[in-house]
Amino acid sequence: MQLRVVGTALVVGAVTVAALGAYLSSTMRDGLFEQRLEQINVESANSFQQAQSLFTASLSKTKDSELQTLLLDVHNTLRTSGSPDRKIFLMRPEGATSRLNDVSTDNQLTSLVSDELRDAVLESDGRELQSVAIPRDPSDPSSPVDPGVLVGSKVQVPTVGTYELYFLYSLAPEQETLSFLQGTLALGAAFMVGILVLITWVVTRQAVQPVRNAASVAERLADGHLNERLPVKGHDELATLARSFNEMAESLQLQIGRMEELSLLQRRFVSDVSHELRTPLTTIRMAGEVLHASRDEFDPASKRSAELLQTQLDRFEDLLADLLEISRFDAGAAQLDAERRDVRDVVNAAVDLAAPLAERKGVWMSVHFPDEPATADVDPRRVERIVRNLVVNAIEHAEERPVEITVAQDRHAVAIVVRDHGVGMTEDEAMHVFDRFWRADPARARTTGGTGLGLAISLEDAHLHGGWLEVWGRPGRGAAFRLTLPLRAGIHLASSPLPLVPEEPTRIRGLGPATGPVGQVEDPAEGTTSPSALPVLPDEPLVAGRQGALRAASEHTADEERP
Repeated sequence: MQLRVVGTALVVGAVTVAALGAYLSSTMRDGLFEQRLEQINVESANSFQQAQSLFTASLSKTKDSELQTLLLDVHNTLRTSGSPDRKIFLMRPEGATSRLNDVSTDNQLTSLVSDELRDAVLESDGRELQSVAIPRDPSDPSSPVDPGVLVGSKVQVPTVGTYELYFLYSLAPEQETLSFLQGTLALGAAFMVGILVLITWVVTRQAVQPVRNAASVAERLADGHLNERLPVKGHDELATLARSFNEMAESLQLQIGRMEELSLLQRRFVSDVSHELRTPLTTIRMAGEVLHASRDEFDPASKRSAELLQTQLDRFEDLLADLLEISRFDAGAAQLDAERRDVRDVVNAAVDLAAPLAERKGVWMSVHFPDEPATADVDPRRVERIVRNLVVNAIEHAEERPVEITVAQDRHAVAIVVRDHGVGMTEDEAMHVFDRFWRADPARARTTGGTGLGLAISLEDAHLHGGWLEVWGRPGRGAAFRLTLPLRAGIHLASSPLPLVPEEPTRIRGLGPATGPVGQVEDPAEGTTSPSALPVLPDEPLVAGRQGALRAASEHTADEERP
């Protein structure tokens, strides 16, 4: 801001001073010229009158020698009676029969008397003026020139008749005076612009420096240094701003402190409750298992209650486990037990665990592995949990359509994409899919008994590896989750080996229950319906899940650059 203000002041000041200088220079030039021209008019008028008086007083001279001497005497008299630097030319008109020679102060300058001026003088009864450029060295064509004025008039010479008398006045002194004044004006203008810039810089700094201090303190507050405050000096508007800023910072510090205490209490409460519930849950679990083992001896209503009790106890136990895991992430106590593993084995284990659910839901699963081992530094338990959550989520929302699991790697990362062709998701759903206890459709029943924390835990597991967990989806087109993990700990990911957005979206028609082994693709000719091509819709896909951000992904880019 200071640079903009100083630059603006510099431009405005320079333009203003330039305009004022041009006006003053023009005024001084016109004044000097008009003053000198008035002097020239007065002096030349007197000289023309004097010359005519001398010629009139010599009417008795009729010989050529006497007339030539008369011309020389008049010339010399005019030289001594006028300006010392004035040049005088006595010239006979063109075509005149006089045998007298022209008389001039400087024969090299007679060429300055133009034919136009001579014609005007002969046709006029008064004086004629013309501006000319007088060379300083008439013998050198490239010589510098000085401004001048040439004044001409007719005079009557005895016996001979009409002659032309010209006076050449140089304006070099006036030009020097004007140049000196213009130089002084330029120097004064530069000084004034410099003073203006200096004053603007000082005044702007007084206003900008407190703003800079406020920005610096705000940055440190944003970095977590909540004790930073602005210095308060005086009682002006800036001091009032500093006091208001400090009051705001104090209020924010108090509120953040309260929020941190509340968050700590909440995390501790969740952890304590989870631990405390384990003891009664164990007792209830033992009693429930006894009832479940004896359910065949009960009447149908009691038998159904025993089965429901066992199912809800399983879900309750999973919820407690997930709550404990989330509390570890919140407390920063989660640790990564990384080891060199082939990710294909981890994915196979997760798929095997989800196979019974896929069979119950009538969903066909296909797994696509690279030919080479996809070895990376991973925590197998956490990666298996991520993949299992993604696969179970895909099966839950596949609506009896296939689920595809693809694994690929490059020099820096390994990626796992879980793709389904079910209900998909909207933009708002993609923004919240990793939120805790969030459900896209609250009215939709959770038939698998999920806790609502699976995707949130998966996202934390991915971040713990230094990786990405992203989602793409469109309503009615299905969804795709992509997990990208670095091959080595500490690698900063810039791209993923697999595209998140499907290049050729497909629509599945009339797919029946999965009867073949997991990972095996049956021949369509033997009765399994294969996917048919689905036209690509023009709308942009949705991608979410990298640090909770929502962004647009390119449909045709498999290896996009990451910020």
